[in-house]
Amino acid sequence: MSINVEILGRAANEARGLAMDAVQASKSGHLGLPLGCAEIGAVLYGFALKYNPEEPRWIGRDYFILSAGHGSMLLYAWLHLSGFEVSTEDIKSFRQLHSKTPGHPEFFETPGVECTTGPLGQGVGNAVGVAMAAKMAAARFNTPDHQVFDQHVICLAGDGCLQEGVSAEASAFAGHFGLDNLILIYDSNAVTLDAMAEATQSEDTGKRYQAYGFDVQIVDGQDMTVFLRALRRAKRRDNGKPQMIIAHTLIGKGIPEVAGTAKAHGEAGAKFVDEARKHLGLPPEHYFVSQATREYFANHKKALVRQYRRWEKMYRDWRAQNAESARLLDEAIEKKVPADLFAKIPAFPVDAKIATRKAGSEVLQPLAREMSFLISGSADLHGSTLNYIEGGEDFTRNNHHGRNIRFGIREHGMCAIMNGVGYHGIFRASGATFLVFADYCRAAIRLAALSKLPNIYIFTHDSIGVGEDGPTHEPVETVSGLRVIPQLDVIRPADPEETAGAFVAAAQRIDRPTLLALTRQAVPMLNDIDVELRRNGVARGGYIAKRETGELNLIILSCGSELQHALAAAKELGDGTRVVSMPCFERFERESAEYREEVLPNACRRRVAIEAGVTDLWYRYVGLDGRVVGLHRFGLSAPGDQVMKEFGMDAQHVIEAAQSL
Repeated sequence: MSINVEILGRAANEARGLAMDAVQASKSGHLGLPLGCAEIGAVLYGFALKYNPEEPRWIGRDYFILSAGHGSMLLYAWLHLSGFEVSTEDIKSFRQLHSKTPGHPEFFETPGVECTTGPLGQGVGNAVGVAMAAKMAAARFNTPDHQVFDQHVICLAGDGCLQEGVSAEASAFAGHFGLDNLILIYDSNAVTLDAMAEATQSEDTGKRYQAYGFDVQIVDGQDMTVFLRALRRAKRRDNGKPQMIIAHTLIGKGIPEVAGTAKAHGEAGAKFVDEARKHLGLPPEHYFVSQATREYFANHKKALVRQYRRWEKMYRDWRAQNAESARLLDEAIEKKVPADLFAKIPAFPVDAKIATRKAGSEVLQPLAREMSFLISGSADLHGSTLNYIEGGEDFTRNNHHGRNIRFGIREHGMCAIMNGVGYHGIFRASGATFLVFADYCRAAIRLAALSKLPNIYIFTHDSIGVGEDGPTHEPVETVSGLRVIPQLDVIRPADPEETAGAFVAAAQRIDRPTLLALTRQAVPMLNDIDVELRRNGVARGGYIAKRETGELNLIILSCGSELQHALAAAKELGDGTRVVSMPCFERFERESAEYREEVLPNACRRRVAIEAGVTDLWYRYVGLDGRVVGLHRFGLSAPGDQVMKEFGMDAQHVIEAAQSL
C-alpha cells in the first residue's frame, strides 16, 4: 500500500497552519519543529503508526514520544487531525489556563500524549524505558499464537535532545540491550536555539549511534515517500539493533523570512504568519482544515479501528486460553498492591544491628515475591545498594524475563528510563544508587513527581555516616533538596522496622514516586517503640515514638539514624519530653490537621530537632524559637562514627539544645 502524497502533503501544510495560528494567538511557543517536521507527522499519524484515537491507552498501540517537547504544536495538530479528543477550541487555547494543550506535552493532560516532555533529552530516555517495558511485557504475556505486545516505540528528537547527556546514557543502554523495537528519529535541521548547530557541535551523530549499536539511515525528512521507506525498513528490522533515522529538515519551513535560521526555533516567525499562509496555499481563515483532509483522516480512523478490532479479537482469544496471565495483566495495569504486605515481612530480631540498606534488602525479597511486576535496577551498585531481587534473573538482550536491570554507571539515564517504564504502565520500576548522586538524576525524578509516576528510588549511603569516602560521597543537603520537590515522598527510616514500613508505604503509593533514603552504617533496633507502631507510623509521615509521662513541656523531632539520639536524650530530659519520629515530611503534611495537632500540639512550643544534614526545613516544625542540631558545612573523611561525633550528632547535643531554650 502506497502513501497518498497529495492529500498528506496538503494535511502537512494545514498542520503548519494550525501551529502558526496557535503560536501567533498565544504570542508564545515554538514554530520551528512543527513546521519543519510536518511531513514526518503526516507519515506517522496519517499512515504508519498503529493507534486508535478512541482508545488512547490501548496496550497494543505504537508509541510516539516527542522528546523535543517544545515543538508541542506538532503533536497537538496531528492529534487533532487524526481524531483524538483534541478539538479546534483546544488548539485555539494553546498555552492558556487549564487547556488540553499546555506549552509542553504533559502526561494525562492530553489524550494521545505518552510522556511529559520538554526538558531536552528526557523523552529519549523515556522512549528507551517504554521500549524495554514493551519487551518485558512481550516476554511475560505473548504466546506463539497471540502477539499481545507487538509494537514499536518511535521517538522524535532534535539536536538539543541529543546534546543532553541523558540521551547518550539512555541510547547506550538501548544499544547494549538490543532494543530493536525502538526507532529514534533525529530531526537534523542544523539549528539550535541560539545559533546554527555548527557553533556547538561537530560530531558525526550517525557514527556515534552506530557505535552505540544502532542501525542508522539518513534521509530527506520532508520527502514523505523517502521517509516512509526508511520507517518501514526500520520497523521490519528485528536484528537486535535499535534504529535511528536521521531526517534532514528545514526548520520553520513555510515562513521564508526565518526558515533555516535560529530565529525559526521560537515564535519569531509569528509576525509573518499571514503572508506565510498565502505561501502555503492556505485561505485567510485561521485554524483551517480542508474537508478533504477531514475525510482522509475519518477514513484512516476507520481503518485503524478495524486494525484494533482484529487485535481485540486476538486478545479475547488470548484471555480465554490464558486466564491466569490475563488476571495478572489486569492487576498490573490497575497497579494492584497486595493488602497484607506486612504479614509477608518477618519481624527483625530485637538484637539486630544492621544498616537500613541491609534491612531494605531483606524487606525487598518478600515484596518482590508478592509483587511480580516489581523490577529493581541499580546504577552498577547492586552490591552496595543491596536491592537485587533474588531469583529474579538479569534483564539482558536475550532474557527479557529478568527483573534486575543493570543500568551501568548511568544514574540520569536510569531515572529517565524508569519514567518510561512508568509511562508504559505495567511494571513498577525501582532503581538504586547512592543518595549523593540524586543530583545526577534530579531532573528525571522531578518529572516523575510532575507526572505522578509510582517509581521507587532506593537511595543508600544517606548521610555523613558514610564516613571514609568523605565529603564527595556524604550528602548533607541532598535529603532537604529532595524534600522540596512537590509530590515526591522522601522517607528516611530510623531502623529495620521503620524500613519495612517505608518499603510498604512506597509499594502502596501508586500515584506518586517515593524515595527511600537508607543508611550505609548499622543502626540499632529501637525496641522501646512498638514494632507495629514503627511499621505503620511511617505511612503517616510522623508519629509519636515516645510519649511523655508527665505534663508535656518539650518535643524532640528526628528521623533516620539520628532518631536513636533523640530517644536517648529524652530519657535524660525527663518525663515531660515527647519524641516524634518524622521519616516523611510530605506524608505528614497530607495527614489531617487533627492528627498533626495530636502529634505536634501547638501549645508546646519548646521543640528541638536533630538530623545529620542542613537544618532549614526543620524550622517548619520547631518554629523560629526552636533549635535544630544539624550541619552547616560539608562532611569529612574518617570512620562514620567519628564523623558523626565530630559534628555533634549525639544525644548530648540534643540535651544542650533543649536546655538552651
